[in-house]
Amino acid sequence: MPKEKIGVLCSGRGSNLASIIDAVEHGDIRAEIAVVLADKADAYALTRAREHGIPAVAVVRKAYAEREDFERALLEQLHAHGVTLVVLAGFMRILSPFFVRAYAGRILNIHPALLPSFPGAHAHRDALAYGVKVSGCTVHFVDEGTDSGPIILQAAVPVAETFTAKRTDLDRRTTIYLAHENWEALKIHSVKEGRNVSEIINSLVTDYLDNK
Repeated sequence: MPKEKIGVLCSGRGSNLASIIDAVEHGDIRAEIAVVLADKADAYALTRAREHGIPAVAVVRKAYAEREDFERALLEQLHAHGVTLVVLAGFMRILSPFFVRAYAGRILNIHPALLPSFPGAHAHRDALAYGVKVSGCTVHFVDEGTDSGPIILQAAVPVAETFTAKRTDLDRRTTIYLAHENWEALKIHSVKEGRNVSEIINSLVTDYLDNK
């Protein structure tokens, strides 16, 4: 079975990307990170990728007048690198149906809240403002809505009394939890089923497409 070729889209430091790279390098995920794309030229995620010999390309949103032109440029890079599975790892932009349809059922998002609660770009702020005692992360398929696709995995973290919306502690803790706990959950699940992670992802994608 050929390896999945993953394209990772980021906007910032790439902490989730780092965990995915580690999982690939340790053989926990039998897949190849074919390319890392960032919408900002100074995103540290690009540096992380290059340090591991992974192609890294800045596709800067401000360089394109229209969103479709920007997304077309992203798709051109993904296709050029033979990407079969797209992972949004701290990518701070909502993708249009134009992009989603190009990889229908093959886009995974890492969202820093327990969906369906607190969708959108300000999940941490919204969760803290609401006063939740438990937050977390969700890995889900991307559909044409906003954080509305089928949920694959979730992991919860307690919210300390000292957290405020101005601090980034919750952001760091949830992304660490997601990157570690959810990949761990996938590995545990794969052991139980006698399959590796990429095979499970493939079956999830296939099931999702078959039921659309």
